[in-house]
Amino acid sequence: MHQVDGLSILKSSGITRARDTSRPVLLVGFQRHSNLGIGYLAASLRREGYDARIFDFEANRQEILEEALALSPVLIGFSLIFQSYIPWFGSLIRYLRENGVNCHFTMGGHFPSLSYQHTLELIPELDSVVRFEGEETLLELVDLLSLGGVWKGLPGLAYRKDSGVVSTPMRHLVDDLDTLPYPVREFNCDGAILGRNITPMLASRGCARTCSFCSIHMFYRTAPGKVVRTRKPAQVVNEMRFLLEEHGRSIFLFQDDDFPLFGPVWQRWANEFVQEIHRNGLKGRVVWKINCRADAVEPELFKKMHEAGLYMVYMGLESGTEEGLKTLHKQITVEQNVRAVQILKALGIIFEFGFMLLDPSSTFESVRANVRFLRTVAGDGSSGVTFGRMVPYDGTPIKDDLQRAGRLKGDVCRPDYDFLDPRLDDFYKAIIHIVNVTGWTHGLHALSPQINVAWNEVAVIEHLFPNIPQLDVYRETLREVTRESNEALFRIIENTTDLYSGSGGPPPNPEELRIKCDRFANQLLNNRTKFLLENQGLLLETLERDRQAAFA
Repeated sequence: MHQVDGLSILKSSGITRARDTSRPVLLVGFQRHSNLGIGYLAASLRREGYDARIFDFEANRQEILEEALALSPVLIGFSLIFQSYIPWFGSLIRYLRENGVNCHFTMGGHFPSLSYQHTLELIPELDSVVRFEGEETLLELVDLLSLGGVWKGLPGLAYRKDSGVVSTPMRHLVDDLDTLPYPVREFNCDGAILGRNITPMLASRGCARTCSFCSIHMFYRTAPGKVVRTRKPAQVVNEMRFLLEEHGRSIFLFQDDDFPLFGPVWQRWANEFVQEIHRNGLKGRVVWKINCRADAVEPELFKKMHEAGLYMVYMGLESGTEEGLKTLHKQITVEQNVRAVQILKALGIIFEFGFMLLDPSSTFESVRANVRFLRTVAGDGSSGVTFGRMVPYDGTPIKDDLQRAGRLKGDVCRPDYDFLDPRLDDFYKAIIHIVNVTGWTHGLHALSPQINVAWNEVAVIEHLFPNIPQLDVYRETLREVTRESNEALFRIIENTTDLYSGSGGPPPNPEELRIKCDRFANQLLNNRTKFLLENQGLLLETLERDRQAAFA
């Protein structure tokens, strides 16, 4: 590639074509943690000479407008993660158009890829949709736009034509993830735990499972190519070491849909990954969190992983009944879920879990069974309990099933369904109202999420701040607060279940529950503050020692 004043001459496959990199590309998406999807797109563009800039969707829209007008980009790309945010993205896009931003607007993500016609109908200001993995498609689109070329017909796109919408041939999924550059990270939004900096990571793409409520496997099965692809373990660890040594990142949150663990091939991968951590001298210097299924949890492998820095495991347990798991097509049993939790507890690995209190098969008896399951899993205070209900997102098999059954309702932003027992609608509304009013489970600052933040801190201290006195005592006080909070939440659900099922009982008193929730929150804060004050000298000493070692 030869470049003169932003004009590149590309020579590949016997074809010579120009590339004008003088105008930037803007990418807009959520940045509560570095958005790796956008990060990989930006990195792929930068590698080819483009000035790709990332903007936080939640930033002031006036600031985004001013930057767009000042920079005159060739394209603005919008990354839609959450289907429910379509109106907000549409509002921002319309605002930019109405105020003089005339460049090409495109959008990517699970929902736009699977429901491209709906996306273009809902947001008429969009010029195109980049479908499925977008590194190659977006680069070629920008190349053509930068030179005023004809972009319609480019593989991997959807756009309007005449009175309808067309989709071009789908682009093949990226075969070798190690050919991609490291993603661009916006480090200022990644956060830290006790001075240890956090960043997201990716070891694989795709999911081989077929849960009925999830659009992820549909995303990867619709596009041609191998559904699950893994990076080489050495490449993943090399990136971790680079981020540690060059950017001071020591807490890695793997965002893989299903971390490579299940079956002999992926177990070999995980063992090689652990070996690479040891070989690169990262044990005791980094910690990492993964997402996996319960049927992938095995004691021997997870013991090795824990020793190599695995500090937190997130599992989608989802239901405590066999009927619920069948409806969700989890292809797992309640017993397997319980076994996984027992293994993690025995190994001393902190865990969090996703859980759906209600799904389309729910009855009041299944709600009671779910509470019994939650007591088994977290009644000892090992993890803060949060819950939701199954939502029929676009592109999921269960949405199609509900539609065929005439049970689907709501709209694209608030998809919903009728329960088999209509009383469950009022029951769930009552539960959500109570936990929202009291500040128990929903929102970043709610009690249960804050409890799990505290457990994250404990796990990080165990790995990266060794020999801190009184950690065992603090852990037990945290466990007791967690246990009491969980039990109070279980009783809220049980009492509300009795009330709405006709079994009797008084309605929960939101004010009394708010006071109780505040008491737990104050206990949590006071215990944490006391522990940190008593050990701040040792914590700071460890941070300073590691800082000096990094510059030695």
